[in-house]
Amino acid sequence: MVIEAQAQQLTLSVSVRDDARFANYFAGPNAQVVYSIQDQWRESGEPFIYLWGANGVGCSHLLQAACHYAEGLGHKAVYLPLDELVAYDPAVFEDLEVLQLVALDNIEAIAGKPEWEEALFHLFNRLRDAGSRMLVAAKEGPRNNGILLPDLTSRLSWGITYQLELLEDEDKLKALLLRARVRGLNMSEEVARYILTRSPRDMAGLFDLLSDLDQASLSAQRKLTKPFVKELMNW
Repeated sequence: MVIEAQAQQLTLSVSVRDDARFANYFAGPNAQVVYSIQDQWRESGEPFIYLWGANGVGCSHLLQAACHYAEGLGHKAVYLPLDELVAYDPAVFEDLEVLQLVALDNIEAIAGKPEWEEALFHLFNRLRDAGSRMLVAAKEGPRNNGILLPDLTSRLSWGITYQLELLEDEDKLKALLLRARVRGLNMSEEVARYILTRSPRDMAGLFDLLSDLDQASLSAQRKLTKPFVKELMNW
């Protein structure tokens, strides 16, 4: 899925990863977050949800998964990583209220930038008036993300706020096995544990490594066994 937005007469292509789905997200302690995002489309759902947490907890994955989920229900959605767009113009926020879901990632990137903060404030109001849904993600909570505009801070505190929790090692193992299974990769628990004890501890690093191992396995026409991983990674 590619979203085009006009900013300073430039066309920005923001790609949403096709593999960022709820089906390959191991929720663990964050199961209520997934439920609430899906529940946005029910009459009783909360239209505004704010997610925050450290790198690797899965905020970006969930925002993109939410866009796929919304589109699967026949709604129009957009995912905007503000750390990539802040170099342009807040005009990217114009007319987004015609969409049913707007997902804004890394909002701390616009903190302290008056024109961006004001534009987000007005976007929030337009989305609310239009009855659209909004998802926001940041590294910190709504009152600690560096936003200076008091009215915007107040808006970001509306709705539901969730701090995503990091996975414990056993949940990381389950998440790694789930991601491998979704990729169609036959990996045993023994191999997964071996990878987990020697690889990056954050989930993004683990999944990047898994992708590399998958490609290497296909190229070498070899199963993903412990000896093969050891040889490949020089462990």
